[in-house]
Amino acid sequence: MKLKVVDLSRVLAGPVCSMMLGDMGADVIKVERPGQGDETRGWGPPFDLEGQSAYFLAINRNKKSIALDIGSPADRDVILDLISGADVVLDNFLFGSLERLGLDPGELLERNSDLIWCTISGFGPEARRPGYDFVVQAECGWMAITGEPDGAPMKVGVALADVIAGKDAAIAILGVVAERASGKVPVERRRINISLADSARAALVNVAQNVLVSGSDAERWGNAHPNLVPYQLFDAADRSFVIAVGSDGQWNACANALGLHDLAEDHALRTNAGRVKDRERVVSSVADRVKAMKAEHWLGRLGSAGVPCGLVRTVAEVLKDADADPRTGVRPSVPGSIRYPPPKLDEHGESIRTMGWRAFPR
Repeated sequence: MKLKVVDLSRVLAGPVCSMMLGDMGADVIKVERPGQGDETRGWGPPFDLEGQSAYFLAINRNKKSIALDIGSPADRDVILDLISGADVVLDNFLFGSLERLGLDPGELLERNSDLIWCTISGFGPEARRPGYDFVVQAECGWMAITGEPDGAPMKVGVALADVIAGKDAAIAILGVVAERASGKVPVERRRINISLADSARAALVNVAQNVLVSGSDAERWGNAHPNLVPYQLFDAADRSFVIAVGSDGQWNACANALGLHDLAEDHALRTNAGRVKDRERVVSSVADRVKAMKAEHWLGRLGSAGVPCGLVRTVAEVLKDADADPRTGVRPSVPGSIRYPPPKLDEHGESIRTMGWRAFPR
């Protein structure tokens, strides 16, 4: 079955969700405001040679665009017609906004027993606060644990709360699609609410559990790990790299590969708990040792010994090795394919108005 998705969302979390569904084969119609379209169309520079912003291009492939004003009765009728033939509707409107514009998700779900409706919000289905990733990172603990211990709280370099919420939305939608395949699904299951705040809190995983178990608040560890040693950034003679020791066997291999045989033979350091207790000695010994040679030397020795490690690479370096394109972005992270480049505003408006879902090839 090929899913049909009406995407009323904009900016990041919703478009990530609909792009993932599109990558996996769904037909996605992106409904945008006439004139301006999705806000991210103007989030630049950089813009490509056709005037498309890099931000918009990153999250809008495999979609067709139609510009419609929900407040216009004629345009709203087009949207309602698309919804009548859709499997999924995705939106990120503030609470109550769609109802005031004449699109009531509850009524439409009652009318169409197969429809799935997913709303992505910042702080929950009834919150009236705009959902911005930066604010969510601040309020959900991420900034308090990111950055150097003696430095200021720091956000993650990618709008990761948005990205995670978009992925959570895609998972939730596909879960109901799977349930629907075995029979009718009640309205309350087909009405999905995902919030950036819920996704961000859940993504605290072991950090949250550390606080729950210990009763002590989480701290900033910079590039170190609260539960594992050594598991952090080190500076070789030429550039930075990371060592990520996740087991006692890896520690023994690491210490010997670095020529720190005295540490490898130290009984107090044979367990991770012992290394955490003596963190300063272990880390300072490794740091002093790796300064002597270039990173590639240590990566070769550690890699041969089966120790997880890697260079700190720039984004440009990463993209040299990736299947990525300036128009369609980085290849899908899920099984899928790139069928359409990101659309121009209302690029497919005429064909969708005329043909509806038949505008997609079969």
